Amino acid sequence: MTTLPNAMFPELDVAQLAADELLLVPDHLMLRDGPVTDHAVLVSGHKFRDLGPAEVLAARYPRLVPVRLPGKLLMPGMIDAHHHLTQSFGKSLAYGEPSEIFRRVWVPLESSLDDEFVFLVSKLAALESLRGGFTTVCDAGTRAKGDIGAVAAATREAGLRCVLGLICNDGGNDSSAAERAALKAQAERFLQQWSDDPLVHPSLAISVPEAASDEMLVAVSKLCADARTIFQTHVNEHLASVERSVVQRGMRPLELLAHLGALGPQVLIAHGTLVTPPELNLLRQTDTAVSYNPVASQWKGNAVAPAQMMAALGIRFGLGTDATRSDGFRLMDAAEAAQKLAFGLGIGDASCGGGWTWFDHATHAGAKAIGLGHRIGEIAVGKEADFLIVDIDTPEMCTSVDLTWDLVRLGNRDQITAVFVAGRLRLWQGWPPDWDARTLQRQVSRIAHEAIARAPIQRLHPPAAEHRLLSAANSRTPQ
Repeated sequence: MTTLPNAMFPELDVAQLAADELLLVPDHLMLRDGPVTDHAVLVSGHKFRDLGPAEVLAARYPRLVPVRLPGKLLMPGMIDAHHHLTQSFGKSLAYGEPSEIFRRVWVPLESSLDDEFVFLVSKLAALESLRGGFTTVCDAGTRAKGDIGAVAAATREAGLRCVLGLICNDGGNDSSAAERAALKAQAERFLQQWSDDPLVHPSLAISVPEAASDEMLVAVSKLCADARTIFQTHVNEHLASVERSVVQRGMRPLELLAHLGALGPQVLIAHGTLVTPPELNLLRQTDTAVSYNPVASQWKGNAVAPAQMMAALGIRFGLGTDATRSDGFRLMDAAEAAQKLAFGLGIGDASCGGGWTWFDHATHAGAKAIGLGHRIGEIAVGKEADFLIVDIDTPEMCTSVDLTWDLVRLGNRDQITAVFVAGRLRLWQGWPPDWDARTLQRQVSRIAHEAIARAPIQRLHPPAAEHRLLSAANSRTPQ
């Protein structure tokens, strides 16, 4: 007779996870230094209140019935350190496109969106993030017209934690004093408006350093330092951007920020793929953080950020999707693979971070990079209860001898049983238990193609079917 695994425990019921207090007993609990067994964690009032050996916690809280999680791992929710929530619905437009597609695709697309559509696509993007194991995203700002509050409302309704960037571009050194004053006032109001929200954390952003005046770069960086939030900007991402900065300002983008004194622990630069050794030293000396976006490099980049070198130098960084695909496990795999292909193979580095490097930077190190390390990123007493329940009783992982590395290389989002943010169940078996995600999906599906069609987008690469025909035509032997 075949005995079913974990048959001694009843099937986990979603109703068990809706309680105000939860004493969770998984087979494996992922702590900062790695996985442990025979441990339990107490979740109460949106935070982790206690953790330790399961027998000890069961005796300490006799009023609570332990929720057994056989075959499951309880791990921190992953952090997406760089996202564009209002671009995610158009991500398939990026396939095969050369770098700097923001000029031909993202600016025209976002500029054509109204508040209602911004809300809908942001909520859909938030759902995608939750389904991919992300409990927090760091949004670098939208160019859509109207109130950025539509993005905030969407992420709050979906239950996703969001560092939300307000773009403060003034166009460069030719902007007027009045334009700069108006932008600074708007930035101050935004930081104040969301300063106490439990899920929305305000941030300021400038698209690229050359899109703002020297005065605005300094002012925005200082505003963020004073407010203890982060200043986001795309830096040294593409050759064209680096060269444009050299032509316009006489310095590379990162050099310009350093020259102005605008770097620091409040700064998160996106990408940083084209960095020189002296620029790595600038990042380290100023404690400036980086979002390492490996899938963006694969899809549309000039290079891969030297993330393993950054780790060795103590440069803070997180992993970001850049609105490519919202799958935390595949992001960790890409982070490791990109390092090995770009740097490891040529020097015989078979490990390229040992697995744990990429897991750490997807969780607690990523939280530090986006300015929330004091609140999220790990299973620890006093931290916000943002976590995943992951099924590891699968054919792929049941024989694991290195669970951390297996999560990086073998983990899949279909193993995510439940997603919690701030102690509340937000996703159960891939879908929210308290709102109709399928209706939202159908709404966005109906209107997305209309929005794409009316935006003045310029694509340089044909769709796959057309490309196949062109390729076949070009490969025919001349008669």
